[in-house]
Amino acid sequence: MDYQTGFFYLFSAVLLFAAYRVVTARNPVHAVLYLMLSFSQAAALWLILKAEFLGLTLVLVYLGAVMVLFLFVVMMLDIKLDGDRWGFWQNFPLAAALGGIVAAEIIAVLWVGFPAISAQAPAAAADVSNTKALGILLYTEYLYAVEVAAVILLVAMVTAIALTLRQRKDSKAIDPSLQVRVRAADRLVVVPLAATQQAAPAVVTAEEGKA
Repeated sequence: MDYQTGFFYLFSAVLLFAAYRVVTARNPVHAVLYLMLSFSQAAALWLILKAEFLGLTLVLVYLGAVMVLFLFVVMMLDIKLDGDRWGFWQNFPLAAALGGIVAAEIIAVLWVGFPAISAQAPAAAADVSNTKALGILLYTEYLYAVEVAAVILLVAMVTAIALTLRQRKDSKAIDPSLQVRVRAADRLVVVPLAATQQAAPAVVTAEEGKA
């Protein structure tokens, strides 16, 4: 067994352990950290398989942005961990059945599909950069598909912001258009009041005058 196969089994074992801990960890912060560990091991496997673009994308996008956002969201939420069991054993039979089906499909694909593929890469493609070839293919033949995907992601981002900034009854935000259209008569109201009566003069009695 060469060193590449040894690293493959090492990363695979850590990946399986991290994935198992994502499901079984009771603390959500620990679950997110184990998920980040599993993504890093998956990226290492992609690098071993000479898929540099997928490995770097997994590290930059998921580990560098998505999972950090998940971690901050989980840490900011007020999650009560006392007494939470999430009904693990109640849903275990269904989860085990689905996991068995997925495992059987993966084994079938590995046994049927992979033996027909040559393990050795062509000699002419040994010096070709996968990232460069993928970039050229995306921005030449699939340029319109990439642009449509970018527009869809932009619309999704703007929609998420618009849904988050919905008007609430307890909000103290002021509409700028109402401030621009305001008039002086709307701000100043003259209220008519009756004239203030003067106090009656004090009457000095004879006894007070003698004092």
